[in-house]
Amino acid sequence: MTRVLATSVFVALLVALPWWFAHSAQSGPWLPPRASSFAGEVDGLFDAILVALATAFVLVMVLLVVALWRGAARVERARTTHGDLRLELAWTLVPAAVLAWIAVAQGPTWRAMKGDAALMARAPLARVEAAQFDWRFRHPGPDGLLDTSDDLLETHELVVPAGEPIVLATRTRDVIHSFYVPDFRLKQDLVPGRDGRIWFEAVGLGRHDLVCAELCGWGHYKMAGSIRVVQRDEYEAHLARLAARWNANGTEERP
Repeated sequence: MTRVLATSVFVALLVALPWWFAHSAQSGPWLPPRASSFAGEVDGLFDAILVALATAFVLVMVLLVVALWRGAARVERARTTHGDLRLELAWTLVPAAVLAWIAVAQGPTWRAMKGDAALMARAPLARVEAAQFDWRFRHPGPDGLLDTSDDLLETHELVVPAGEPIVLATRTRDVIHSFYVPDFRLKQDLVPGRDGRIWFEAVGLGRHDLVCAELCGWGHYKMAGSIRVVQRDEYEAHLARLAARWNANGTEERP
């Protein structure tokens, strides 16, 4: 009875968990919407790693079921062993091969996300400036340069044009933060003392959540923002409104 019960538990797990994964995937999306040009490649890697893990899970569970069924039928005392070279080679080489495959498979996606040298050398659309506990975005003014007197600033929401590569400079003003846009599959740490660059190309229009994915202090939970993707003409109009607001002297709306 114990043999049947123990084996049945593992058989139930072997059947139930793959069914639950399959049913969950059919009932709704596993991941947020894909809103960047490389989001599909990132999701493809996620799915490939999930398949590898599921395969390993099934193999281990099958071995456990066989071991339980055969082992519970024996009454003799278990024998000790000092190891099996073939098994040790198998559980060392097979995981190593899987990890090597992941390292090779992710190469093209990594290069696509990091961009080529010519792309990353472009003048940034804006600079992301993180600090406890907000996001600020600094746009170059008419001179096209950052950190000059005509810079334009906005907080919490960054507006970008759709359908074109967007290069952003990154900087933290205090501790380490992490720029994370789940819909874009984009995540980059912002390290104190080190300026960086990231890029993405937004697919479609809409607003996407921006969060800090690095514990940065007591207010980390509220360090949220958004990226709003608009058409190019609407983006130009947004910059014009932003410039008018920053250059205002307080008398524009007076009669």
